[in-house]
Amino acid sequence: MGRVTARRRVVRVRDGAVNTRPDTLVVEEPLEIRLNGKPLAITMRTPGDDFDLAAGFLVSEGVLGRADELANIVYCAGATADGGNTYNVVDVRLAPGVPVPDIALERNVYTTSSCGLCGKASLDAVRTTARWPVADGPVPLRLAPELLFALPDRLREAQRVFDRTGGLHAAALFSPDGELLDVREDVGRHNAVDKLVGAALRQGLLPLAGSVLMVSGRASFELAQKAVMAGIPVLAAVSAPSSLAVDLAAETGMTLIGFLRGSSMNIYAGEQRVAV
Repeated sequence: MGRVTARRRVVRVRDGAVNTRPDTLVVEEPLEIRLNGKPLAITMRTPGDDFDLAAGFLVSEGVLGRADELANIVYCAGATADGGNTYNVVDVRLAPGVPVPDIALERNVYTTSSCGLCGKASLDAVRTTARWPVADGPVPLRLAPELLFALPDRLREAQRVFDRTGGLHAAALFSPDGELLDVREDVGRHNAVDKLVGAALRQGLLPLAGSVLMVSGRASFELAQKAVMAGIPVLAAVSAPSSLAVDLAAETGMTLIGFLRGSSMNIYAGEQRVAV
């Protein structure tokens, strides 16, 4: 839809010189997610991959786990004066027989681009029981440090919109041998992960056993939870994890790596999967 970036006027000051020029910015717009016609959540996101975003969000909420549980996802009519579609409202329809969760007040949350769990009633509310154990797949996962050290650069190389704006988070899935499987960008780090997981759900690829999730920025509890809900055994981040992310990784058996930069990293949980 050509809505990922926008041009805005900026006054640039460099070494005492002042000039006016257009600048390319990442677009941030609200997306309302409805479930069987009822409002569920609003997230601030970068337009694009909206259906994957909605599906991935519902995986992290424990609503969806298989492609056949999803009937369809459609854009709803927007609220423009001329009746045009804003493409900022999606409705997710569950397949017949799939239980519809009780959408209580605490679940009808406003999700900002920096916190995917704001408005939750308590920490226990987000410790949703995962459908699958965090597993390595048929062959036990054992990752060489050199393979892990290469992932941040490979993620950065795949960030097409970041090169134009410098304002996007990214998340990527890698195979055990370092092959880039998929990548998504968004103004919200949790949205980028939801887009990855939602795409995998719609392709019938869940659980993502044996895969590595690499994220730009920090590893928060919400990202760790989304990885666990998708069955991902390894979460790596270029920055620090939170204490709750480490606790969740230790409880579920997930490998959590932080400060993955250059030739160094910190392994906070699940060190048995790293060949050190």
